[in-house]
Order: sequence, then C-alpha cells, then structure tokens
Amino acid sequence: MRVRDKVVVVTGAASGIGRAMALRFAAEGAAGVVVADLDEAGAAEVAKEIGDRAVAVRTDVSVEAEVAALAETPFGPVDLFCSNAGVIAGHGLDATDQEWSSLWAVNVRAHVYAARAVVPLMVSRGSGYLLNTCSAAGLISCPGDAPYAVTKAAAISFAEWVSIHYAPKGVKVSVLCPQGVRTAMLERGVAEDHLTARAVGASGAILDPADVAGTVVEGLAAERFHIFPHPEVADFARRKADDPDRWLAGMARFVDSLS
Repeated sequence: MRVRDKVVVVTGAASGIGRAMALRFAAEGAAGVVVADLDEAGAAEVAKEIGDRAVAVRTDVSVEAEVAALAETPFGPVDLFCSNAGVIAGHGLDATDQEWSSLWAVNVRAHVYAARAVVPLMVSRGSGYLLNTCSAAGLISCPGDAPYAVTKAAAISFAEWVSIHYAPKGVKVSVLCPQGVRTAMLERGVAEDHLTARAVGASGAILDPADVAGTVVEGLAAERFHIFPHPEVADFARRKADDPDRWLAGMARFVDSLS
C-alpha cells in the first residue's frame, strides 16, 4: 500500500512511534490522518502540526466503543488502521492481576476491537490495511516483563489469524516489530535501570521513532507481514525457529549476564 491519498487512523499517536507515523503518513500525502490517543492534548498538538488533513480524537483503546468510533472519519472510509497504542508492565511473576488485565486490554483486545470496526467495511470495498504494532518482544520474548512478552506474542498471533482469513477478501495485514526505540517508555526503563531496558540496550541500536516510521512506509509499500526496523530481529526469530532449545538456553545465559 502506498499511503498517498489514503485515509489513515493511528492510535497511540500523541508521542513516540505513533506520532512519528502520523507525521510521516502526512508527509507521504495521506488524504487524512486521525490522530488518536488517550492523551488528548498531545494528540491535538500532533494534528495541529499536520494541519487541515488531520483530526485529533481522544481514545481509550481498551474501550471498544471508542475504537469503533474511529472507523467514522471526516475524511471518508479508513484505508489504513494503525493499531499502535501499547503499554508495558515491568514485572515478571510478581505482575499483579490488574497489570495482566491492563496489558491484555491495550496490547491485545485493542487490536481485536480495531479489526471488528474496520475489517467488515474493508471487505465490502474489497481493500484495506491493518498495521499492528506488536514489538520484537512478540517474537523473541521480553527479558524482565512477562505480561508484555505474552501479550505482544498474542497480538502477532491475532494478526496472523486476520491475515489468513481476510487476505483473500482484499484486507492486508502487517505487524511492526521494533526492538529498541527512543521513546518515553524506554527512557523510563533506562532511568529505573530495569532489566528490560538493559536487555534492549545490549541487543542492538536504539532507533529514532522517525526512522521506524520510514521503515513502516517501506514495509507497507512492499506489503510485508513482518516489518523489522531492526533487521537483526529477523535473524533472532530464525534462530529460535531453527533450534528452540539452543535459543532458550542462549537467552537464559543472556538474561543471567544482565542480572
């Protein structure tokens, strides 16, 4: 998919990767960009930066009605829905039930809500695209954060299911799987010296969100299911598939070295 002249929705768009994607899509000539975020003021700032082709919408992606409302835009039918909002827990076995529920709601169910809202409309038109931000954690786990690793893996699995069932009807799906990106989420982890942040820092480059957005545009144009801003993630995933036991042992040694 080329973004020019397309109507795009981006959740979690007030900052980080979401903000960068919204700005890049506008620069690529999108007909309209819906900047959705729980941070209403932040979303409004991004929409203002884009101009007349953008609108800000306060959205809690854990509430299905609010996600469904994004399907009705002032610019016309949604061509590309970027389900990008995400949250992190920072805990392992000590994660509370509330943290598990919160991450499940935002990192998994929000993708389900988005698909429910726009896939039937896309099928009726014979075209449309879903981009789900799922993180490298969904493929190769996440040291230090059990709920994040599990929910991101579930998000990828759901995207695969949607692709299998709806690609023949014209609906394309991609999953964005970055590793380290310079966002508030990562900066907070670095400040707290969290195991997850240490693992990310030891695993590869820390990218600027704008670089990730550029990779997204390229991946959408090629209509690749996996979009890897960090190419090494693809190598890690291949090693895991080739020899799971060796990969698990290596990951265990890696995590132990960071403790």
